[in-house]
Amino acid sequence: MKPSEKAIFISNWIKDYVEVMPSKAQSLVIGISGGIDSSVSSTLSAMTGLKTIVLSMPIKQNSLQHDLSIKHQSWLVKNFKNVEAHTINLDKLFETFVTSLSSFENDLGMANSRARLRMTTLYQVAAANKGIVVGTGNKVEDFGVGFYTKYGDGGVDISPIADCNKSEVWELGKELKIHKEIIDVPPTDGLWDDGRTDEGQLGLKYAELEEAMNNSNSPNREKYEKIRKLNLHKMEPIPVCKIPK
Repeated sequence: MKPSEKAIFISNWIKDYVEVMPSKAQSLVIGISGGIDSSVSSTLSAMTGLKTIVLSMPIKQNSLQHDLSIKHQSWLVKNFKNVEAHTINLDKLFETFVTSLSSFENDLGMANSRARLRMTTLYQVAAANKGIVVGTGNKVEDFGVGFYTKYGDGGVDISPIADCNKSEVWELGKELKIHKEIIDVPPTDGLWDDGRTDEGQLGLKYAELEEAMNNSNSPNREKYEKIRKLNLHKMEPIPVCKIPK
């Protein structure tokens, strides 16, 4: 499917999902980070014509990431009359959270807590607008290596680009005329003060991950499987203790 056809297909899928909901949603709520995944997902949401609320939620954010987020916000508002944009600064909330849990300090835990605070914010805004939360994860992250925060950016109502590889997301970005700076910027989860990239954390480029996902003989397959195994708990159903009858 061509990128142009794929964009229309996904946008229609979002709209159709809302239409058949037992309690029809009145808005789409999505967090944007200045990265390609959230930029594409928010644009596809806006294309539905449904009320689309985009939130930039900085938490001690790298200035480049935040600037790109605001730039995309402005672009969406300019191009789509159904888009409402807000910036909700979560710095003080996060500082209080860190102070309250000072006895349980853990760097990775606190990084993931940023994503969970953002998820909570998205659901509050969705509740106030009779909306649903739109996810931004792609296929490599969501179903390949599990590179997302459980109950953070993984906590969503629908995942419109979760069947798209990262390369396809970049293609969609070009098709949708997303700012070139957003397409070119190294992907990052934005959860660390040092601005570390996704590829730096994973140890493989997205192209290498995609190739390893689809090729059991890939030279990177073993490394891919190792990352996947560590995160498999995110991709499987929650274990339930079944009581014998």
